[in-house]
Amino acid sequence: MASIPNKVVSRLAAGIKKFQPILTDAEKRDVKESDTVTIVNAILSEVFGYDPFREITSEKAVKSTLCDLAIKLNDDPDPCLIIEVKRICMELKKKHVDQVGYYGSRGKAKWVIVTNGIHWQVYKVIYGDTPGEELVVEFDFLKLNHKSVSDLDTLYLITKEGITHCCLDDYDAHMQAMSRFSLAATILSEPVIEVIRRELRKLSPGAKITVEEIDEALKKHVFKGEVVEDPKAEEARRRIAKAQNKASKKAAKTGSESEPILASCSPLAGSESTPQSPSSSEQPPSA
Repeated sequence: MASIPNKVVSRLAAGIKKFQPILTDAEKRDVKESDTVTIVNAILSEVFGYDPFREITSEKAVKSTLCDLAIKLNDDPDPCLIIEVKRICMELKKKHVDQVGYYGSRGKAKWVIVTNGIHWQVYKVIYGDTPGEELVVEFDFLKLNHKSVSDLDTLYLITKEGITHCCLDDYDAHMQAMSRFSLAATILSEPVIEVIRRELRKLSPGAKITVEEIDEALKKHVFKGEVVEDPKAEEARRRIAKAQNKASKKAAKTGSESEPILASCSPLAGSESTPQSPSSSEQPPSA
């Protein structure tokens, strides 16, 4: 995570302390959706740093319908964030995600948020043959600790400064690389299996162990279930193969040696983002 500027740290910490009692009171009164939108609008401005007069748009038209809120930066005609707000006591459900995902895809936004003011879920809009939404990060505003590094890092992802510096993209890329699907695809790639074979032959110098045997054993006894069968497996294999080809071309062009990049992999999964869970025992970061 990039270092958070001190002024943003102060703004986030102050925002947590200000809006937690406001949200608690609103929850007790079970305020209606329009009042929840008012609170969320204030949070977007005072906590996340968006200009309420230039960058936050209410009820933006998306095709034939309206989304609750949208964020537009630098006079870009398309929003960078679309936010769907539900009544503060309403549980966020799949249909709400589908709704905001529809808004995102029609509004040409890469990121969408569904929230009831307390619970916030940030999704990446997936385009292509199989469009959809993928959860990237979520948090409970009432459980945030204004002194927690982890909590402030989580909030920073969707601040104006974080969006401007593509922190949400970087976080998503990191989580994709560290998903169980990508890790499994890496281990089942030919270069890594070759290393495993060499190490196993040290244990049994006379054994004739093949790459195919190791690949089969890993799939049968180590990697089971969705990590090798999920449709995301093919996505991981393609990404790894693409990275290999890119590195190979670069090495050939420069004539330099490079690290062995993952070659032919078993059909493993693509990218699964594990939402960050805020902790509450750390101290705030410094710039």
